[in-house]
Parts: sequence; structure tokens; C-alpha cells
Amino acid sequence: MIPKVAGELRNLNHASVNRLVARLSLKFACEFQGRDTRPLRGAVAFLLMLMMPLAVVADAPPAEPEGYRLDNYLAATPLTIEGRLALNTREAKELWEGRSAVFVDVLTAPRRPDGLPAGAVWAPQPRLDVPGSVWLPDVGRGALSAEREAWFRAELMRITGGDLAVELIFYCRANCWMSWNATKRALDWGYVNAQWYRDGTDGWQAAGFPLAKAEPPETMPN
Repeated sequence: MIPKVAGELRNLNHASVNRLVARLSLKFACEFQGRDTRPLRGAVAFLLMLMMPLAVVADAPPAEPEGYRLDNYLAATPLTIEGRLALNTREAKELWEGRSAVFVDVLTAPRRPDGLPAGAVWAPQPRLDVPGSVWLPDVGRGALSAEREAWFRAELMRITGGDLAVELIFYCRANCWMSWNATKRALDWGYVNAQWYRDGTDGWQAAGFPLAKAEPPETMPN
């Protein structure tokens, strides 16, 4: 019984505490028939309430790293980039409707497997992103090859016309460090209005906003 209860501590709230207490009370009532288990029920409830702040701390977003995230890109992300709060979906939608920013999708593009025969059918799932976005795959990795870094720099120059003040919105999916890395990289290169849309296409789609099929650029390095 105790391991099952411990496994639920990460999701503790007042409602789940009441459910756990009820389950434990039933367990105790079965095992201690004829005895008054009310004091024990109260003690259990008190202990679980004390554990609630610990559960909240365990699920808190991670802090920003000093440099770039180098691996495990699909994981919990911070709330900030260079100390700035990430955009939420409502703010991203307002910028998109106002056409005042360039949206940059940095999700990895599917690649044809090396060992696949030339005549074999390869049909990767299409990428659906925010309409009007520029898709720059793989530029959010923690370490870029010299070729990909040069390509990323050139693409940013192209889409901004060399204006470092253009507002750039980087995103991929929710809990995706690639968009965090790409935003940080743009900021490090002097794009002062680079922003991070943390929830990406997952948050956009969940809000019921439109998506469009995207195609990776032909100039993308291998």
C-alpha cells in the first residue's frame, strides 16, 4: 500500500489527499476491525498535507543553464530565457495576428534513412507549424557544426534584412530545449528582440489556432 501511495505524491493536491486518506482509512478499517481509526486517519492526513509543498518543489521548472543545453532536448524547460519570461500562447497569437514578428520553427526535420533502398517508399509525417513561419531545422542543438552555424547566421540575416532589432519568435514543441537554445543563440548574436515561445506548436494547437504544412528549406545543410 505504501509504495502505491508514494508513487502518487508527485500529483498531490487537496482532492488527491482526501482520496488517499479515504483509501488508507478503508485499509485500516479492514485490518483493524473494531478499533477506532479516526486518530490514525487524522495523522495520515496531516502527514500528506506536509508533503504537498515537497511535491510542488519536485515538479518546479528547471533553472536556466549557464550555456546551451547539449542533450536530452525533450525535457522540462525553464520559464525564462536570459532572465526574460517566455511568451505564452496568447502573447504569441497577438504577435502573429499583428504580423509584427517573424516566427521561426526550429524542430528537427525528418531525414531519409541512409540504408533505405533508392526505390523504397519513404513517407515521413508532415510538419505542421504556425502559418507563415520560417522553418530552420536543427539550429537549436547545443553544439552546431561550422556549416550549420554559418547557415543559421545567413538565414537570420536573410529573414531580418540584417536588422538586429527585428522581433524573432523561436519555437518548436512544448518541453523542447531546441527552441530555448536557438533563442539564446540569436540573443548572443545581437538579435535583441529574439523571444522564446515555450509551448510551441503543442500549445498553439491546444488553443485551437490554425497550423500549416511546412517544408524544410532546400538550402538546409546535410
